[in-house]
Amino acid sequence: MAFKLAFYADDFTGATDTLATLARQGQRAMLFLRVPSDQELAHAGPLDCVGIAGAARSMQNQDQTAELETVAAYLKGTGAPVIHYKTCSTFDSSAQVGSIGLAVRVLRKNLKTGGFTPIVGGQPNLGRYCVFSNLFAAFQTGAEAFRIDRHPTMSRHPVTPMREADLRHHLAEQGLAEISAVQYPSYEKSDEALDEQVDAAITQGPDGVLFDVGCPAHLPVIGRQIWQRAIRGQTLAVGPSSVAQALLAHWQAMAPEGAARVSPEEDGQLLGSSCANAPSLGAASDQNQIAQGAETAGPVLVLSGSMSPLTARQIEVATSYLHIPIPVADLLGAGSQARAGIVKRIKQGLQAGRNVLAHLVHAEQGSSTDQAVDPATLARASGALLAEVLQTQRPARLGLAGGDTSSLAILSLDVWGLTYIGQIDPGVALCRLHSNQASLDGLDVMLKGGQMGSLGVFEKLAL
Repeated sequence: MAFKLAFYADDFTGATDTLATLARQGQRAMLFLRVPSDQELAHAGPLDCVGIAGAARSMQNQDQTAELETVAAYLKGTGAPVIHYKTCSTFDSSAQVGSIGLAVRVLRKNLKTGGFTPIVGGQPNLGRYCVFSNLFAAFQTGAEAFRIDRHPTMSRHPVTPMREADLRHHLAEQGLAEISAVQYPSYEKSDEALDEQVDAAITQGPDGVLFDVGCPAHLPVIGRQIWQRAIRGQTLAVGPSSVAQALLAHWQAMAPEGAARVSPEEDGQLLGSSCANAPSLGAASDQNQIAQGAETAGPVLVLSGSMSPLTARQIEVATSYLHIPIPVADLLGAGSQARAGIVKRIKQGLQAGRNVLAHLVHAEQGSSTDQAVDPATLARASGALLAEVLQTQRPARLGLAGGDTSSLAILSLDVWGLTYIGQIDPGVALCRLHSNQASLDGLDVMLKGGQMGSLGVFEKLAL
């Protein structure tokens, strides 16, 4: 099977965004939760792109290295010209947790890729912009953008706060000290002149070449630079779903005259030399696909472990749901009466036909109990609670909010793959689970990062 792109995503919410990006542009793509078996690949059928959803973003160095060494052999063996290490669009990471620098070193060593490691900053359709190598991010899609080290949430992230906006310096702290930059004014150059500049940047930046993304029209320019080198030798590319967007934009620009093109929609994946006048690409029928994709009408279960202020507002306005708060102490009390009571309330709500939104709540600020709990521990405990509910109660749809929660909760289930159904909001996909367990197979799930989605995202999920 000849793949055009193979990717590993460092968390599940980001993985589904890349899956959605590819599927919406007509690529046959599937997301696996581990290195797929021959049987699972056969079940998937012919594919253009293949992805593995991981949890490296929340891992310490030793675990992250072991995870990436395991998947590297498979990624190399796909023969895909581009191997994409999919990061969060905010690049939040550190030398100790979810290190992008460590990932690049491990993957380059195992993939034996050449000297060109493109790093794509920014993803405009999610309100992420990299300008003169500095990253900016909107608080929510369509809202004001902040420099990432002044962002009201990402600068205060509980695990990996962003204290540096220049991605060259941010990644230097993770061991990538020699990164060169190709900044957006250069995109106005002729193809030949830009080729020469990028060649020079590769020599000057052996650890990576950082490409600005200030608007969607920059994507095909970047895609060309990546693809023309990747077809000469397998290339490791780093960044959010804009890596896939750049390749897709280039592939479409190179499509023969008269070839089928995707209908226009406000997807943020644009072609053209002008940021203001570029036509858009994307699928216009996502809501129809989502409606048609529903297996049956019925109650929806959402589990949120996110502490993001945006997710808190989304929970607040989700008025069609029965809200069930989950205190941290109760969640961690395995076998306790309080935890059993939470599971019982969730099941009773679903049995009564109610949409249920169970969400983690911390004790008052300053609580030593809550402050001492590692976020990954909370995410795993949330996954165990979810697995217990789903053993006997299957909702019509499932929603998970929070990057770590989504990753570790899905890993707690007997699931091996996901396919794309439709897009609920930019960066928020509805996917279908594939499992050898009948109670899980075919269940539709929304995986939402803490900073993603409109205020009404949970209501959109409800049938």
